[in-house]
Parts: sequence; C-alpha cells; structure tokens
Amino acid sequence: MKAILRKTIAAAAMILSTAVMASSASADAIAAAGATFPYPIYSKWADAYNKKTGMQLNYQSIGSGGGIAQIKAKTVTFGATDMPLKPADLDAAGLVMFPTVIGAEVLVYHLGGIPSNSLVIDGPTLADIYLGKITKWNDPRIKKLNPKAPLPNMNILVVHRSDGSGTTFIFANYLSKVSKEWADKVGAATSVQWPTGIGGKGNEGVAGTVQQTVGSIGYVEYAYAMQNKLPYMRMINHDGNTVTASMASFEAAASHADWDHADHFYMILTDQPGAESWPIENPTFVLFYKDPTNPAASKQALDFFKWAYADGDDMAKSLLYIPLPDAVTKKIEESWKQIKGSGM
Repeated sequence: MKAILRKTIAAAAMILSTAVMASSASADAIAAAGATFPYPIYSKWADAYNKKTGMQLNYQSIGSGGGIAQIKAKTVTFGATDMPLKPADLDAAGLVMFPTVIGAEVLVYHLGGIPSNSLVIDGPTLADIYLGKITKWNDPRIKKLNPKAPLPNMNILVVHRSDGSGTTFIFANYLSKVSKEWADKVGAATSVQWPTGIGGKGNEGVAGTVQQTVGSIGYVEYAYAMQNKLPYMRMINHDGNTVTASMASFEAAASHADWDHADHFYMILTDQPGAESWPIENPTFVLFYKDPTNPAASKQALDFFKWAYADGDDMAKSLLYIPLPDAVTKKIEESWKQIKGSGM
C-alpha cells in the first residue's frame, strides 16, 4: 500500500506541476492554493478528474496561510486551509467555507533501531518537548512512557513548520488543550513563536527534515509519514488510552463532529473523548467568494468538489483520510447557493 501511495502521489504531482505552468485563466484549469495537509488527496482526485474530464487542478501547496492570503487577494479560484476561519471573519470577507475531508496528524521521529508504533507519547510530554523543557530522548518522562524502548542519550531536535500552516494550527491547538503552559506562552495559530527547533516548509519539508536528521521529531499529516517511510508514535488520548494511528482511531475521533450545529461549517476535532479516538485530527477546508470575480471558474471548481464527494471516498480512504458523511456533503452542496454562478 505504501508503494502504491508513493506512486500515486508522484504521478498526480506531475499533473499538478504541469498545471502550475498553465495560466489560471485557462478554461481547462482550476487555480487554487493553500494547505499542504490535503495535498495528497487533492493530487489523487486531480489525477482521476483530469482523466475523466480533461480539467486540470492548478493547486499550489503553499500552506494554509498562503491559501487564505491568495483567496483574499483574489488571485485564485479557491483557497485551502486547515485552520477554519471564524464565521464573523468569513462574513466580513464575503467568503464561503466548507470542509472536504478529515485528516490526522502523527508524530514522526528518526531514531535507529526503534521501529514505527513502538514509542508512545502523551500530550503534556509532547508539549514540554516542543517548549524545549525536555531535551533528551532518554529523559525520565519519555522513559516512563516507554520502559522497554532503547532510548538513546541523544539530543532531541524539534522540527516544526516554517510557513503559515493549518497543520501547525491544529497541532498547537491540541498542545493548548493538554498544556496550560503552552496555551499561555505559545497558543494556537497558523504561525507561532516556536520556543525551540528548526523549521521545514510544508508537510513535505518537515517530513524530509526528519527523514534526514537522526534524533529529530516532527508533526506531519499521516500520508506524508507513509510516503516517506517515517516511523510514527502511538499516542495517549483524551481518555488515557494508548491508540495507534489507523482508520479506526481516525473515524472514532471524527464521529464527534456535530455538523448540524457547526456555524459556517466551523469545526475543530482535537483531543476528542472516546476510548479509540486519535487526538490530533481535523477537517480541512476550502474558501470561495460569494461573489467571485470569475463565476465560471468557481462553478468549475465546485463541480470538481461535487464529483469528489460523489466518487472520491475510496481514494480518500486509501490515503487514510475520513470522507464526509453523505448528509454533510448534501448540506455543503446546498450552501453553494450563496455563491454567484454556482448553478445551485
């Protein structure tokens, strides 16, 4: 499965790279930019949709901060962000927001002789690593969580995002829930003042840095851990249970999403209760103008997402994203009536 994933992402990325060279005004291209978190599934969808319709998705994986900036600058048809914008901010900007899939983040590391899923981390310990308070892999608190692991007397190199990132927002939001010190000193945003560590651009940058650096730890979307063959940790969740990153644990957390009461589809799913819930996950979102400068292009992009909701669930699951329930996608499509030229 990992080999198939790498080939699929590589092939789809070639289509996206080619599309980036095309004009955003092309009748056969959808111009978009933003979050790296959903890039693997947008790549896979783009490949399939291109083969079906000839339409190309010109999606630049530049981070959520860049996606928000570009849609507000009206340089793209839609922006993509993992950090949901608050309803008041959407209304003030004349934007519509809706989710596409739910994805999870994992903690990846590079330690020789310690395979994937053999290390366990909890929220408070993780926060103290990223606060720079725990600096060695054989620190007593890590050893207590992993009494049988051959933890080395080695410095921990913290790796984080260097760009404005919804992946960072979700990670920092989780740390804010499990550590008062993190909440007070750092907080949650697409960009934060990191107490320690080095930065990598995009999920791919963090994954690449961890892959190349012994003693490192970083947070990435799950597909990037698989793509780069990086070992990832198990986690102790809100209920105190040790859980493994899997479709079952991702779905357990996603089951707590109350979309019926989500104003403007605003949703945060970190640190959810439940015996099996994975603690760091959230929907990823796209942003459209209610009154777009190019209504025809917006309709093309909405047609792409309508197709993805109808035919893209198995592709999403193959990358371990959680598809949205049919009842939710129906609500989303009904919300498109707000968008001029949507045809809804």
